[in-house]
Amino acid sequence: MSDLLQSPGFLGTKAQFGSDATLVLILVTAVLFTIGWRLAAARRYEAHRWVQTLSAALNAVVVVSVMIGSFLTHILPGLPGKLLEGSYGVTTVHAFVGLIGLLLGVFVVLRGNKLVPHTLCFANYKAFMRVSYALYMAATLIGVVVYGVAFVYGI
Repeated sequence: MSDLLQSPGFLGTKAQFGSDATLVLILVTAVLFTIGWRLAAARRYEAHRWVQTLSAALNAVVVVSVMIGSFLTHILPGLPGKLLEGSYGVTTVHAFVGLIGLLLGVFVVLRGNKLVPHTLCFANYKAFMRVSYALYMAATLIGVVVYGVAFVYGI
């Protein structure tokens, strides 16, 4: 499996297969989150809950299995000294926005599935969902920039 992830990518850039697969999976989750948002707007709440739960789970798996390790290995050792060099700054912003979005999103999904204690429930559920969606989309956009900087432009 490791050999496959380290093999040349399939998107025609300098990225390895694992980076290309990660990008595609994250874009798929962005589409799924958007579909879930539209389902909620159409008042199809049960379908919305299932799509958002699936999206959040897929996103969490990709972040935990690939992104956190990559950040700890390739970026964190160079901080703060290299923050303004190459992809260090944009990757750090991506990690920060993405981590906040991930944590809030997982909490919102757990709350939506009634898996958090009543004392942790909040009244304005829509606001939390909207902030979580906005953070996720911002992290996705910044992640596409990170991919471009690292694998298209090779900075």
